[in-house]
Amino acid sequence: LPVYLAMAGWEHMEAGGFLALWVIGYGFIQAASPRLLKRFHSNGTTARWLVLALSFIPAVMALLLAKGVDGISVVVIGLMLFGILFAINSALHSYLIVAWSDRDKVSLNVGFYYMANAGGRLAGTILSGLAFQLWGLAGCLVFSFLFLLAAWLISYRLPDGLSA
Repeated sequence: LPVYLAMAGWEHMEAGGFLALWVIGYGFIQAASPRLLKRFHSNGTTARWLVLALSFIPAVMALLLAKGVDGISVVVIGLMLFGILFAINSALHSYLIVAWSDRDKVSLNVGFYYMANAGGRLAGTILSGLAFQLWGLAGCLVFSFLFLLAAWLISYRLPDGLSA
């Protein structure tokens, strides 16, 4: 993303400031997520619906870019929407990993979750860099959409019965 913004003419401070504000906003949404999620059952079904909703954002962004809509507008608005849903999704996952753990295995399961999370971020960074080099931002968004759809399919293995 910083490369895309630089290619679009953004100065280093503008791109860095935008990303910093995005991260701060993400943190605020994630902190407020438990209150937002109280209206829903915090279980596998909620996780499935969130990841499905999340998958549509990069898909729509890629379609808008393909239609010639201004890339910066697509990126800024799309990232804001994605950040909101992703922060809620992340908070739900943090809750569920603890809620679904046996008492004597919480630290092991949380550690494994964060290890897998880091591995996913590494793979995503490498693949998005490759996709950007080969197909540009739209390619990155298509890859994101496909990986989110895969997560949605995998999430059908999550239990439905546990609620907060």
